Amino acid sequence: MSMLLALLLAQSVAPDCRYDRSAMMALDLRGFDQDMAGGWRSLSMRGCEAEAADLIRDWRTANTVPPDRIGLLYWHEGQLRANLGQTAAAIALFKQAYKTPEQDRGFGWNLYVDGSIAFLRRDRAGLDRARTALAAVPRPAGFDPRGPDGKPIAIRWPMNLNVLDGFQHCWDQPYKTAYVCPPTIGTAPAAR
Repeated sequence: MSMLLALLLAQSVAPDCRYDRSAMMALDLRGFDQDMAGGWRSLSMRGCEAEAADLIRDWRTANTVPPDRIGLLYWHEGQLRANLGQTAAAIALFKQAYKTPEQDRGFGWNLYVDGSIAFLRRDRAGLDRARTALAAVPRPAGFDPRGPDGKPIAIRWPMNLNVLDGFQHCWDQPYKTAYVCPPTIGTAPAAR
């Protein structure tokens, strides 16, 4: 069999979306949502986005999640639904991911949510307003992000501005493509 044919056959095979549901449901919030190689992400990375979205929904429903942390679960499920083209469901989930003004003070998360919803609604003016407002958010004094190992990590500022830039640049693309779209040439890089 030629190498090209073998590659094409390998790409056409559906991903293995089986997982140990009991083990997933037993994970704590950190292990379920923030383990970059585990939890729901282990399904998503295999191309099992629908299964991952349903798992997040089920885990969120079955577990007690602190009010200040549940928004990220809504957000991550919403992103998976948006990737799948389930726009109305994604928007509804994104709306539940807003932070209170106190939680968002100085970070611009809600502006990122506004821009993402505007992109899904095909509201270019709304996306442009959210992007402009997010770009104006100053880096908070004392902002010193650290990784799990306690070492400083570089985070572009404002956070998520690159995503809104990608939405603008890849306006006519689906969410999944636009989310990782590089910004246009000439767009000023976010301050580090």
